[in-house]
Amino acid sequence: MELTTLWFLLVAVLFTGYFILEGFDFGVGILLPVLGRDDRERRVLINTIGPVWDGNEVWLITAAGALFAAFPGWYATLFSGFYLPMLLILLALIFRGVAFEYRHKRPDAAWKNRWDTAIIVGSLIPAIIWGIVFANILRGVPLNSHHDHTGGLGDLLTPYALLGGLTTAALFTTHGAVFLALKTTGDVRVRAGRLAARLTPATAAITAAFLATTLGIRHTPAAIAVAVVAALALVAAIAATRVRREGWAFAGTAAAIGLTVATLFTALYPNVLPSTTDPAGTLTVANAASAPYTLKIMSWIALFFTPVVLAYQGWTYWVFRRRIGVAHIPPH
Repeated sequence: MELTTLWFLLVAVLFTGYFILEGFDFGVGILLPVLGRDDRERRVLINTIGPVWDGNEVWLITAAGALFAAFPGWYATLFSGFYLPMLLILLALIFRGVAFEYRHKRPDAAWKNRWDTAIIVGSLIPAIIWGIVFANILRGVPLNSHHDHTGGLGDLLTPYALLGGLTTAALFTTHGAVFLALKTTGDVRVRAGRLAARLTPATAAITAAFLATTLGIRHTPAAIAVAVVAALALVAAIAATRVRREGWAFAGTAAAIGLTVATLFTALYPNVLPSTTDPAGTLTVANAASAPYTLKIMSWIALFFTPVVLAYQGWTYWVFRRRIGVAHIPPH
């Protein structure tokens, strides 16, 4: 396997891991006013992701770093052409992180409500915009022969891109509901399970529409196969939520998110950012990649550090694997 293809796969894996793990974080934040009926229940919801949310964001940092080092041309065009959406994601993540830390600093309700709003908005905005961004990566954007983005914000807000935003928001919200059913006890667990059972069919329909549209724009036999498996994973999640098998339901929504992202990358290859105006402007794994020696050094570094990072994060999830309920939250 060529190193350019290997690093394309690694970037895809990093973004896939980020969406699976950060996806339920976003879902919990979006559902904060829905499933948290009072302050103690909202603290339960926040505490389910408290030990892991910042570690989940490391996947994004690593993915962006790998993109910068392995495909500098892709990184430059993507982060300049998608500057405003990326900035909105960054600001939302900053405010959300601050809200997690500052919410408990004062006991009055108005203070907590303001930070709760920051958590909700800071979760919803990235959940939507990430779908818009990746839909545009798949569809392509206006690029000239120098690989410079020549379009405006309106070019990013096509019906297909908006469908992508709706899809990621629906997937993450459902993933969060299933995660809460898996991680909580008592009334919160029951309400989360019921909500997950209601959300999964609608999410499956939205995702199926997005995948069908995606394959109509750009497809390969492998992408079609991955999309079919993604749809089957959502069907399995629907069945699992109906019989309250929370672990299987979480595996189903996680697989659906991962396979949906995999469908996009599989359909995209060997391109990394197609041009809709000038074919010469299309970025591929070949013309966007770093020098072979750079990729070789990076491969050895990744081979050494990746298992260490995965082992550490797996240990973190194992330590904080127990369920949490209102009984674990002191009233004051």
